[in-house]
Amino acid sequence: MNWQDYENEALRAIAGCATAAELDEARVRYLGRKSDLAQALRGVRDRESGMLLNGIRERLEAAVGERREAIERAELERLYADRAFDVTLPGHASPRGRLHLLTQIRREIEDIFLGMGYEVYEGDEVTDTWHNFDALTTDHGHPSRSPSDTFYFSENVLLRTHTSPDQIRLMESRQPPIYAICPGRCYRRDTPDATHSPTFLQVESLVVDRGITLADLKGMVLHFFRQLFGPEREVRMRTSFFPFTEPSVEFDVTCFLCNGQGCAVCKHSGWIEMGGAGWVDPDVFRNVGYDPKTWSGFAFGLGIERIAMLRHGLPDLRLFWDNDLRVLAQF
Repeated sequence: MNWQDYENEALRAIAGCATAAELDEARVRYLGRKSDLAQALRGVRDRESGMLLNGIRERLEAAVGERREAIERAELERLYADRAFDVTLPGHASPRGRLHLLTQIRREIEDIFLGMGYEVYEGDEVTDTWHNFDALTTDHGHPSRSPSDTFYFSENVLLRTHTSPDQIRLMESRQPPIYAICPGRCYRRDTPDATHSPTFLQVESLVVDRGITLADLKGMVLHFFRQLFGPEREVRMRTSFFPFTEPSVEFDVTCFLCNGQGCAVCKHSGWIEMGGAGWVDPDVFRNVGYDPKTWSGFAFGLGIERIAMLRHGLPDLRLFWDNDLRVLAQF
């Protein structure tokens, strides 16, 4: 092949391109992987041929670059000529990002507890059966231990199903008094629907000290919900059962939409169920080396997604995880 003719032909084709698309087509034809030049370069066996072909390639690439700049410059000039631009007009503001709604509420919860003198303790999402079940006195036959309910890596290693393992690790690491909250992501084998998700955010509080009573628990919860939902909120306790607290209670707060009068959100009861709590079982204290005759305390937990759904009237928990900016940009 006469490579001088090849180069001249390619230069004429490149110089005749009027658009970026035409230039890309010429570049592929003369410099692409299937071009005669590229095929010849792959078969080079001597220095002279290599220098000749590489020189042609470099000159053609330079010609493509110069022509591309000329095309872009001509396009800009055409745009400026077709459309007058007033430099005194205000510019368009760039969209600003923001924290995810669940992150906003989590930080608000943390701020409320920090204001009460609590610390924020964050543990690992991967834990073992001792910290997730055994230390919390969960029976071996309890449904939550089943592989159909919990994500196991092995017989004794799993993704935590609640943030209670963090409370166990916290108590194992120090002596009372303890005033702390443990926020974080939890995992359960739930089928995603409007109110369930395999991954969710939870926050639990733990208090261990001398002379703690259920009245302290109710006072803490009342202050927390009034800070979160408004000063008019009232709280009531109902008896319940949890493996790691005795006695156990559940908390309801007066509906913040109807102020306790009854509406669709509170199912016309005037109350909204918020979370579970209770007196720390003495066996839990024994499992971490605390003397239950000396120390007493309470634990309280709730779901962060539930707070967000109730506060903002969102009907479906999956909206938090779909990353639909039409929803998230509202908060």
